[in-house]
Amino acid sequence: MKKLDCILLVEDDDTINFYNQFLIQNLGLAKEVVITKNGQEALTHLNKIGAEGGKFPELILLDINMPVMNGFEFIEAYDQLSEDWKAKMLIVMLTTSHHENDLLRAKQHGSIAEYFFKPLLEQRLGDLIAQYFPA
Repeated sequence: MKKLDCILLVEDDDTINFYNQFLIQNLGLAKEVVITKNGQEALTHLNKIGAEGGKFPELILLDINMPVMNGFEFIEAYDQLSEDWKAKMLIVMLTTSHHENDLLRAKQHGSIAEYFFKPLLEQRLGDLIAQYFPA
């Protein structure tokens, strides 16, 4: 399985971030895990990478319900970024929301590749990496 350079977690819950970071590192799936607490922090992080010519995260795990800027607001802002930047990243919505409207809304956004329910599971994460990032 391919080891990604970076996975970006966009999640306001410290416990979930701890668990997801531990899982990713324990499985050896990424060299680096970056954590941002809301969509605005994530967007600022991506813009900084773009401005400095840095390396974008290959995978973004995005929560829906967060303060400041929620997951859907992040996607709307993300869609305005450079196509070159976006081509380097895959977004997976990772949420507790089983609300049908959230699922339908996520499916309408071409930028969202998958919609997973929390908690993030080892098998699901492994399958995702194998599918989208073949060795």
